[in-house]
Amino acid sequence: MGNPKGFLEIKRKDAGYRAVRDRVGDFGEVEQTLNLDDRIDQAARCMDCGVPFCHWACPTASKIPEWQDAVYRENWEEASQILHSTNSFPEFTGRICPAPCEKSCVLALHNSPVTIRENEAAVIEKAFEYGYIKARPPKKRTGKKIAVIGSGPAGLSVADLLNRAGHNVTVFEKDDAIGGLLRYGIPNFKLDKGVIDRRLELFVEEGIEFKINQDVGGKVSFKELEAEYDAVCLAIGAMKPRDLSIKGRELEGVHFAMDFLKQQNKLIRGDEFTKEERISAKGKNVVVIGGGDTGSDCVGTSIRQKAKSVLQIELMPKPPEERKESNPWPYWPQTLRTSSSHLEGCERRWSLSSKEIIGEEGKVKKLTITQIEWTKDEKGQFKMNEVAGTEETIDADLVLLAMGFVHPVHEGLVNELGLELDGRGNIKTDAKGQTSNSKIFCSGDATTGASLVVRALDHGRKTALGIHQYLIA
Repeated sequence: MGNPKGFLEIKRKDAGYRAVRDRVGDFGEVEQTLNLDDRIDQAARCMDCGVPFCHWACPTASKIPEWQDAVYRENWEEASQILHSTNSFPEFTGRICPAPCEKSCVLALHNSPVTIRENEAAVIEKAFEYGYIKARPPKKRTGKKIAVIGSGPAGLSVADLLNRAGHNVTVFEKDDAIGGLLRYGIPNFKLDKGVIDRRLELFVEEGIEFKINQDVGGKVSFKELEAEYDAVCLAIGAMKPRDLSIKGRELEGVHFAMDFLKQQNKLIRGDEFTKEERISAKGKNVVVIGGGDTGSDCVGTSIRQKAKSVLQIELMPKPPEERKESNPWPYWPQTLRTSSSHLEGCERRWSLSSKEIIGEEGKVKKLTITQIEWTKDEKGQFKMNEVAGTEETIDADLVLLAMGFVHPVHEGLVNELGLELDGRGNIKTDAKGQTSNSKIFCSGDATTGASLVVRALDHGRKTALGIHQYLIA
């Protein structure tokens, strides 16, 4: 423990965001950083609890009290080593993780948890700055070859650990750049893509081979790939979006959120699109359907594209401001979350169902919505009921569907392989990540269902262990 009285003497201090008027004019990261003295003070607030609930809540089981103490002692190398012992990419989670660890911090009982996520980001940046993070290729190779299909957080975690074990790893990505959801699903204002590239450069030095534009199961034969490699890991994500089956869905100006976000990230990179291809919010009344993180990302992106107005609507009721008795600490709080994008000028509404999309000359112009209420039936199941007399029609020149994802895309590779699926359409695996085909493993959202980046990272590590045990058996 850095300072036994730190939590009593030092108040929580967040780095905060850049001023709204500044950040909405660009796609630079919105979060600021504290100076060194403040950061050390924040680490000193960690009490090294006898039962570290933060460690319990973290999907990667991060040894939080240990590396907080190292930060307090300004031993950035030790802090980095501890972080990397359970997480291959602290620079990602330090920026985009919703920090379940903080929600379970004992100090969260008083709404003032340790700034764990920000401290994590500070550790990794100091470690890079001081040259502690270097390429460390394995000293000996096993001769075993593994193909990882998909280069999102799970796939990269699998590749990292198997490479460190001495196996030869090749990552196949169907898109034109490595990173998956990290690259194209998360806006630059939350995760600058240079952060991804910095880590990838190290991976290449360490011997991981990356192949882009590789549509395995399409132009790239899976059978040939399977014959060449000793094991294959599917890390293809849960990228089948939940659709909205209402009248007018086919109108121009109605898009899936990921298509919108991906295009914007490509624009920042310098890619060009025709007028017909371009999905732009400029000067438009934007309606984002879906209240999660993806919807929030659409809000921030629309604001930066100079939308006329942005409205985010959600099917579920508005969450409470504080925990309910049925949702006690240290569990994840089912409370209202407000992102940096929401603070930039967006209207939010809850308990609304979309009824019809109305267009003119083939283009979306309005959206009809109605209020709903949730009740329980005789079996205790929640049931959605429309509230009579609450139907209204609102302006909508661009409708973005951000209602989550249902399962991995089945068309193509998944259908070709004929692997056993679970009841939700995800690829079924055992505890080691092995599918119904003993040579094929699956990791991340493709088997667990859509979840957090931090969970995908951790699942990748667990799957890598399963593959390693399979290879050396």
